[in-house]
Parts: sequence; structure tokens; C-alpha cells
Amino acid sequence: MTSTAHSAPSAHREFELVRRDLDLGGRRLSLLDSGGPGRPLLALHGHFSEGRTFARLARELAPDWRVVAPDQRGHGESDRPADFSREGYVADAVAVLDHLGLGHVVVLGHSLGGVNAYQLAARHPQRVSALVVEDIGAVVDDDLSFCLAWPRRAPTRAALIEELGDAARYLTDALRAYADGWGLAFRPEDMVTSQRQLLGDHWDDWLATDCPALLIHGIRSDTLSAEHGHEMQARRPRTRLVQLPTGHTVHDSDPAGFAAAVRAFLDSL
Repeated sequence: MTSTAHSAPSAHREFELVRRDLDLGGRRLSLLDSGGPGRPLLALHGHFSEGRTFARLARELAPDWRVVAPDQRGHGESDRPADFSREGYVADAVAVLDHLGLGHVVVLGHSLGGVNAYQLAARHPQRVSALVVEDIGAVVDDDLSFCLAWPRRAPTRAALIEELGDAARYLTDALRAYADGWGLAFRPEDMVTSQRQLLGDHWDDWLATDCPALLIHGIRSDTLSAEHGHEMQARRPRTRLVQLPTGHTVHDSDPAGFAAAVRAFLDSL
């Protein structure tokens, strides 16, 4: 496994994210790393997103925390994998930790990344000191097939945004210029495949560990219900539930509230 690194622009004058590309047997896995001497936090995004969705959080937590945010397989700058299995996502996270020499970390994840986070803890408890899970349950039954109607290419960025309609506001980071026009930094059919692999009852994984955990719920979410969130808190020891007045993408809809909740939890560790 090899890697390369280069700087990624940041809006904060004294803060810089470095992009690193890992070679996992011929497949590129790309990540953003805030670096520095802070305690490590692995941040795992959701479907349709990528590591830079946590750039603002990384700025808020610096310099106390070093945020490592991969573009998970098939997303962002990372290559398409042979599969989107649960085992594959967890193995990628372990590969990132091993490559960076990070033994024991806090793991934060949104949606897809939230399940990946608590499954990483369940399978490798010695690597995870605490969990932050953003708006995803212990049972997943969502359908992403609506994204198959999104355009593959458009002649301009503006045209792509127009064709995406209301969905465009959630996909800003994923818009890319290609040789044949503007498109998304993922294939919608891959997202549907990945989501189908995510479906199911994951209670055993959620309950497998008792490290400190923060569950963040957007009260207007159509992914995690209030009842399910309270049940997740009640059934798992050392789990704190925070509810914020947002939908599913809490970190994007209320970045200040999200960062404050994460910071308060991290400070309590």
C-alpha cells in the first residue's frame, strides 16, 4: 500500500486539509487529513457525499482534534470498488487507520458512515475509543433508487444543477467537470447497490460495544425516527442522544449546532 499527498484549499487562513491517496492493491482510496498533534477522529460520510463534507467540523475541532475524512469507496476522488459490501467498507476504514499509524480513535459517521462506524467498532473494538453516529438507526430500510433518474452528464454546471432540481442543494460537493461535461463524483447505480448492501437489522453491531457514544438525531429526519433513536440510547450503555431541529443531514443543515454537540461530547471523554 502506497500513498501520495497534496494540499487541499481551505477557507480558514491557518487551517489546511491535506489530501492523501492510498493505493489499496491497485484501487485508489482518497482522504483528507487535517494533521497536527491533536487526538485522531475518523469521519465517515454518507451516500452521495465525500470527505470534505466534514471540512467545517475539522476547522471547528482544530487543533485539539486531527480529523481524517476518507472519500469512501465509490465516492469523491476514490475509485469504484469490486463490491460495496459491509466488509469492504470496514476493511477500508481499517486500512486508513493502519496506513496513518492510528491505533485507537474516535469514529464519527453520518448515515452510511454511521453504520460503518458502529460496525467498525463491533468488528475491531480495540481500534475505536468512542462513537459519534449522525442520524442513522440500528435498522436500515431506506431506498435510494430515486437517484437513478439523476443526469449522468450535462453541458455546464448550471445545467446540471437545473436538471438535479431540489436534490442539487445536497450534492454541491459532488459536482465535477469531466471531459464530456459536468456530472457527479459517484455513479447513482453504485449508490443503489451500496444502499441495498446496507439494508437490514444491525442491532447486534450497535449493541456489540459499550464505548462512549453520541447519537445525533435530526428531529425532522425521514431516516431516523425519534422512537428508534430513544430505543438505541436506552438499549446501549454509555450512549448520549442529542436532537437538533434539522433533517437527515444535521452537519449541513445546522453546522454550528452539530459542531457544538460533537465538541461537548469529545470534551467529556
